[in-house]
Amino acid sequence: MTTVTLPPGPSTPRFVQVAYSLTMPRRGMPRLRDRYGDAFTINMPIFGHAVVISDPAEIKQLFQARSDVVDNLERNLGRVLGPGSLFALAGEEHRTQRKLLVPPFHGRRLAAYETVVEEETVRELVSWPEGPAFATLPSMMRITLNVILRAVFGAEGAEFAQLRELLPALVTLGSRLAVVPVPTVDWGRWSPWGRFWAMRRDYDAVVERLITRAKQDKSLDRRDDILAMMVQSRYDDGSPMSHSEIADELLTLLAAGHETTATTLAWAVERLRRHPEVLRDLVEEVDAGGKALREATIVEVQRTRPVIDMVGRQVKAESLQLGRWTVPKGYAVLVSIALIHEDESLFPNAQVFDPSRFVDAKPDLYQWIPFGGGTRRCLGAAFANMEMEVVLRTLLRDFTLIPTDERDERWHSRGVANAPAKGGRAMVRRRATPAVQPVAAGECSEVGR
Repeated sequence: MTTVTLPPGPSTPRFVQVAYSLTMPRRGMPRLRDRYGDAFTINMPIFGHAVVISDPAEIKQLFQARSDVVDNLERNLGRVLGPGSLFALAGEEHRTQRKLLVPPFHGRRLAAYETVVEEETVRELVSWPEGPAFATLPSMMRITLNVILRAVFGAEGAEFAQLRELLPALVTLGSRLAVVPVPTVDWGRWSPWGRFWAMRRDYDAVVERLITRAKQDKSLDRRDDILAMMVQSRYDDGSPMSHSEIADELLTLLAAGHETTATTLAWAVERLRRHPEVLRDLVEEVDAGGKALREATIVEVQRTRPVIDMVGRQVKAESLQLGRWTVPKGYAVLVSIALIHEDESLFPNAQVFDPSRFVDAKPDLYQWIPFGGGTRRCLGAAFANMEMEVVLRTLLRDFTLIPTDERDERWHSRGVANAPAKGGRAMVRRRATPAVQPVAAGECSEVGR
């Protein structure tokens, strides 16, 4: 038999470790690292026995491991996104489904979505008040939701309005339920899971109408939205995606790209207001038509304020040889994103917000991992970065963001994402001569609002 070799870790009862992880999510991991080193074994809520790693070589080894050795965590977002979600699929099923979904996130299609992002950003920023401080996270949530409804769902008219009303509540509740056990008894609408399942049924009904309409659209092959692509896609055996698979994957793309992207944008506002030199250089770059510093700033925001705590795998083979450790079957192996992003040997002066570190250097994808890594790296990473770049460009072009000497906003867990506690508060003034005049709300005829 293979000898199990696990890193050290706390010996306290599980309920104590659970309480510690829930009450000290941001301080707990650094303290455990300081005590036990860059790898340690813990007993986590939801995941059970887990090895937490933060060594770059071991992270790379984990992400490159075959799917028959390690695969997706058994308890994951697939519980709320549906059995057809990429989060729920494993092995060959995951590879086959992912292959169908790759094309729209690259090349011509990705470039076509930039116009949608700018239109929705300009529309939302019209409502921003001049003078008083306000939280930007709600605005960012509306922007990213509307972008996904148009670019991913191809929604317009009544379906657009229904989904815009339904999905925020569905995503908020789902992100909270993703970290708690699924009940064995359905208590109906009186319970959180009952409310979630009822909203999911409403969602499925709307998506069914969108799919039916797409199949009847004679110009379907000229549409750029991802639902249109899914309807036309075929597996290797020539079969189409089922309606339930399409619904699950649309919800997956929403969950992966809506709240996380919006939260990162709110963190960007929070960071830039506290770093006026960076803010000044960004405005100068926008006015000159450049984008290198802006792209580097987005990377640095994701490094210093990752909205997801962990990314991980489950050991499927009898054991996993991971550097110094031999991890047994059934254990989770979790990568602490914050610990790797704060590693001084990788990012000198890691606690300092310094976008210049990425201006002439692309991040190593085994050291900078806000989108995870390996075969399960976020499918929409390029889309998310494009979206954040366009939103930030539009904001800096049309508004002056007022710096502040207030303390950094604290981290606040929203279930899945870690957001600024005050919502990324901003104070703004409209710039005298924005490069593009704002579009009045309701003028966009493309989505039939």
